[in-house]
Amino acid sequence: MPISYRQTFLTILKRDLLIAFRHRDDIVNPLLFFVIVVSLFPLGIGPASNTLMKIAPGVIWVAALLSTLLSLERLFKNDHSDGSLEQMLLSPCPTFILVLAKITAHWLITGLPLIIIAPFLGVLLNLHQESYVALMLTLLLGTPVLSLLGAIGVALTVGLKKGGVLLSLLVLPLYIPVLIFATSAIDAASMNLPYNGQLAIIAALFFGSLTLAPFAVGSALKVSTN
Repeated sequence: MPISYRQTFLTILKRDLLIAFRHRDDIVNPLLFFVIVVSLFPLGIGPASNTLMKIAPGVIWVAALLSTLLSLERLFKNDHSDGSLEQMLLSPCPTFILVLAKITAHWLITGLPLIIIAPFLGVLLNLHQESYVALMLTLLLGTPVLSLLGAIGVALTVGLKKGGVLLSLLVLPLYIPVLIFATSAIDAASMNLPYNGQLAIIAALFFGSLTLAPFAVGSALKVSTN
C-alpha cells in the first residue's frame, strides 16, 4: 500500500500539537517571555514616546527571536529521549516530510501566537501607526524562517546533554539577516517609504529555508542519532 505523504505530514503535525496542548508550558513560556522582555524596555528606558517609537521595531523583533530560540531545544529533544525520533527516521516515509511537519507544529505553537500578540505590544512601545502592517508582514514571513533555521541547530545538538549554549552560537548568526531586513522594513514604513525590497528579501529567505532546511535537518538528525 503506497504511503500518503500528506497523511503522514498531518499525522505528525496533529501528534505534536496534541502533545503541546497537553504540556501548556510549551506554548505559554515563550509567549510570556516575549511579553516580559518587551514590557521591560519602557520601564528601563522611560516613557518618552519618541524614544520608544525609535526602538520599537528592534525590541519586538529581538524579543521574538529570543522567544523562538527559547522554545527550539524541545523541538526534537523529547522524541530523542523516548526513542520515537529514531523510529521516525527508520520509517519508510521521507525524512523531510516528518521534519517539515514538526517544524510546522513548532511555528504554530510559538510563532503564530507571537504574531497575534505583537500589535498589542506595539501599542505599548508607541509603534508608529504606519508600521503595523509592515510589522505583521515581517513577522508572518520571518518567524517561519526562525523555526526552519533553528531546527538545523537543534538537529545538530539533539544528542548533546547540554547543547543549549552551542545551539545559541549556531543559530543566532543565521538569524541576523532576518532581523536586519525586518527592522529595516518597519523603519521604512514609519517614514512612509517603500519597503517592498526588504519584504522580498525576507520572502526569499523563507522560500529558500523552506526548500533546503528540511533536508539539512533530516541529514543532521541521522548524524546526531548514530
